[in-house]
Amino acid sequence: MSIKDLRVDGARLRRSLETMAAIGATPGGGVQRLALSDEDKQARDLFVRWLKEIDCEVSIDEMGNIFGRRPGKNRELPAVMSGSHLDSQPKGGRFDGVLGVMGALEVMRTLHDHKIETERDLVIVDWTNEEGSRFAPAMVSSGVWVGKLERDWAYSRTDINGLKQGDELARIGYKGETPARAFPIHANYELHIEQGPMLEAEGRTIGAPKGVLCLHWYDIRLTGTANQVGPTPMAGRNDCLLAAAEMIQTVNKVAHLKGDMVATVGEIHNYPNSRNIIPDGVHFTVDIRSWEDDHAIGAWEVMRREFEAIADRHGTPIEMEITWRVVRAPFAEELVQNVLDTAAELGHSSLYMVSGAGHDCSYINQIAPAAMIFIPSKGGRSHVEVEESSWEDCEKGANVLLHCMLTSAQQL
Repeated sequence: MSIKDLRVDGARLRRSLETMAAIGATPGGGVQRLALSDEDKQARDLFVRWLKEIDCEVSIDEMGNIFGRRPGKNRELPAVMSGSHLDSQPKGGRFDGVLGVMGALEVMRTLHDHKIETERDLVIVDWTNEEGSRFAPAMVSSGVWVGKLERDWAYSRTDINGLKQGDELARIGYKGETPARAFPIHANYELHIEQGPMLEAEGRTIGAPKGVLCLHWYDIRLTGTANQVGPTPMAGRNDCLLAAAEMIQTVNKVAHLKGDMVATVGEIHNYPNSRNIIPDGVHFTVDIRSWEDDHAIGAWEVMRREFEAIADRHGTPIEMEITWRVVRAPFAEELVQNVLDTAAELGHSSLYMVSGAGHDCSYINQIAPAAMIFIPSKGGRSHVEVEESSWEDCEKGANVLLHCMLTSAQQL
């Protein structure tokens, strides 16, 4: 068989994805495999076992990132890397992230089956805590790996129960000793579901995003005065939940100021959260995204001023924290073109687009050439249990990944 005719085993890819989906499976058909949970450990253990079965050199760094390396002919050359993440959202989907890891694993298995040698090393990676749903922010370990986030700061991040990320890494046995520091990368590809409606709406099979929008996260904390609801007149209350409600409306209003921007309040905590006590504490999050970084910054400035005015009017002191800011990531044009050309050679329609979701590739792109390969998400749904992509599209995406990686891996 010629390299040009090489294809992945679609049935094996499906079995891998279904096996992973059983780890943390939810009654609604999704998965709950939060970062550094017992379920995440189980998935990691299985992934490591699979890597060793195809003779990959396995290493785990101090952020728990798992790397499987397939040696090339010239080990002095920078490697070609691919991968994504195994952690999920609470009651998330069974394709988000894991497709990128299992797709890259299937590429490695295919090359192993056919005893194909590449000039460069090939590396597959599972990035720790991409989602950021348990330990904020998202993409934290790839951020540490490229030098944009501090390791000890990442270790100190806590979940809602006060457990620290560093401690949980150690608890599940994945706090490695290898420094979380980038090694030379010739090209990085990440296979992923689109998580939006564009490919399905356009009737295209493969998405080739030109880059990822900027992502800005903020944490807002309000303090009110708790009291029994019945005897306390409406006038003069310091109801911080009421203040937060006005602020949430402000987020939605400001998001409409620029056509390419979205803003979302996705998390809210109300204290003491009793039906007959006026709240004395609220914590909520704001997520702003745009292709133009200036638009996102400008939107936050408008929100910040309005939040302060609302808090002052309600007598609810406010604290605002800039939790995370990642600038937009324009991908390497030559790698994006490789995705488009490869899709065409394999007979798949494609779409040049933008990624509205954040990915580890955003950080990798800051130190090495990077690109992504999207496949359609049914109904544009993701981060939910009904998330769905067809097995045929998964196989097609993996074949595009296979030949993109081969093209890059044979370059001298």
